Amino acid sequence: MSAPVSNLEALPRSVQLLLALAFLALAAFPLVGSDYYAQVVARMMILAIFAMSLDLLQGVTGLVSLGHAAFFGLAGYALAFMTPVSEPVSLWWTLPAAVAVSALAALVIGFLVVRTHGIYFIMVTLAFAQMLFYVFFDSKALGGSDGVYVNFRPVAGLFDLEDKRVFYYFTFASLLLVYGFLRRLLWSPFGRVLAGIRVNEHRMRAMGYGTFGYKLAAFTLAGALAGFAGYLWGMQSGFINPELLGFHLSAHAIMMVILGGMGNFAGAIVGAFAFEYLLHWFKDLPYIGDFNTGKHWQLWMGLFIVFIVTFAPRGLLGLLERLFRGRSAAPAPAAAPPRSAEQGGQP
Repeated sequence: MSAPVSNLEALPRSVQLLLALAFLALAAFPLVGSDYYAQVVARMMILAIFAMSLDLLQGVTGLVSLGHAAFFGLAGYALAFMTPVSEPVSLWWTLPAAVAVSALAALVIGFLVVRTHGIYFIMVTLAFAQMLFYVFFDSKALGGSDGVYVNFRPVAGLFDLEDKRVFYYFTFASLLLVYGFLRRLLWSPFGRVLAGIRVNEHRMRAMGYGTFGYKLAAFTLAGALAGFAGYLWGMQSGFINPELLGFHLSAHAIMMVILGGMGNFAGAIVGAFAFEYLLHWFKDLPYIGDFNTGKHWQLWMGLFIVFIVTFAPRGLLGLLERLFRGRSAAPAPAAAPPRSAEQGGQP
């Protein structure tokens, strides 16, 4: 089963080596960087997990969701409500519980939305996310517009997550586990069916596959992984507000996936790091005369995304692949047509 050229699944060895070096650099970063920048990189890794969860829908299955942040925020709220004001709770039961909350919400919402297609799917996912946003935004019992605090980081027993370096490596290990799991899933029979649904759902249905069940499973799994990222976000920031369920975070995740390159989870990681770095860089742009260039960072980010989509449609990872692999060999010239009998050729 062939995949569209816009999706990267088998990376050249040079790009694989570069990614391995990047992972090694992440592993060594706390040993050479300050605590502040280590926390910034940890936040990027959390967003990379979130972007990979969306790429399972968008890049692999072909389902573009504008409400994916709802599952991210729900897990953060679940952690906040499970944490009492007087003492920390255990990581080993709150993490599965928070992920289960997001997975259950994704299962219920997905049961309704995966019946739709195209623009209708996009708008229905957005509608559900906005409903959840306003449930939390308008309810004082749920924190209202001010949000809620996570009073203590969960305790793990074996290691102290209050230690910034320990939390960094816990996040790093989570990133590697999610990446390895999704890469294995991509090459499994289940992942091949999802890729087939992206290419031609009608053909997959004609071949006997229950595409509704596969899409619902992908939607639920993506929601659970987004909840995992939201749980980590709540652990790190100690604060959850309704903005984490809203449209803007979902749109940012879509831009991360597009920026890195859809269909390959390493691309989602690259896109998340690149997006966050560019976001901070654009915000720190200086004044030019009386014009505050940093204040209009959304404009520069939008222009950059348009540039990437236009000149590197396979994202930054595809650009790296093209740089390392080089241009493919020019096609051989077409064979001359056979001569007719009148020209002396054989009939």
